[in-house]
Amino acid sequence: MAFFMKLSFTKMTGAGNDFVVMDNRDGRIRDASALARAVCERHFGIGADGLLLLENSDAADFRMMYYNADGSYGGMCGNGGRCIAHFAYANGIAGVEQTFEALDSVYRASVNGQIVELSMKQPSKIRTDIMLRTSAGAIGCNFVDTGSPHVVILLGEDAPGKPGLSSIDVVRVGREIRQHPEFAPEGTNVNFVKVTGANQLRIRTYERGVEEETLACGTGSVAAALVASELGLTTGPVTVQVKSDIKLRVDFQKDDAGVYNGVKLTGPAVSVFRGVFEIP
Repeated sequence: MAFFMKLSFTKMTGAGNDFVVMDNRDGRIRDASALARAVCERHFGIGADGLLLLENSDAADFRMMYYNADGSYGGMCGNGGRCIAHFAYANGIAGVEQTFEALDSVYRASVNGQIVELSMKQPSKIRTDIMLRTSAGAIGCNFVDTGSPHVVILLGEDAPGKPGLSSIDVVRVGREIRQHPEFAPEGTNVNFVKVTGANQLRIRTYERGVEEETLACGTGSVAAALVASELGLTTGPVTVQVKSDIKLRVDFQKDDAGVYNGVKLTGPAVSVFRGVFEIP
């Protein structure tokens, strides 16, 4: 006779980046990687870009453990962080102003209805004017780590023989760059970005761990805003319109030494439905 463990979950979305969120303060979930693969599968599971586990923390109100849909540990996720902050508030685990631990940092979040503002870690490893050899030829790109590694590629208008944001093959090109030796062994997320107005961007993202284009990426939106600033194309705050057409706001300051501080990501975090998932 088979025995099943029942796990309560909340399905959430942050600008189209969707997650299964579970309270694991009792430590019932032991194999989070296997669980992530099961619940995130869109045909035989709940369906999501990733799994968020809320756990106990000695350094903050709680700890966020983020796993990609393929079961890999994702470290930090901007939209995931905003969603789990809303989950913690809605379930009485943390207040309107809260802190949570993720990977090697403590983050601050502020909940205002369905809008969550998340203070991000200071970006690092900013590089511009990188040339990559790919099957499509040489591609100029930029790189920054915003809690997760991100390549940012600036695109213009669609033109014959020169795809723009609407026509670029995000999955094919993104997958090749994600696995490029330049970013080995961890790989990278890949963002295709277009400046659409004063301090306004549109973005499409290929996410490592999901291995597909997603409707939104929080750390990718932050990366796009910072790279655009580094190239002199924007100043903060920057509005980033993601694949779902929802807009995220990225705030930051750049000091005289060129160091970025006060980086914040703001946007909606919405509970879609709740349920119980059974595992053997």
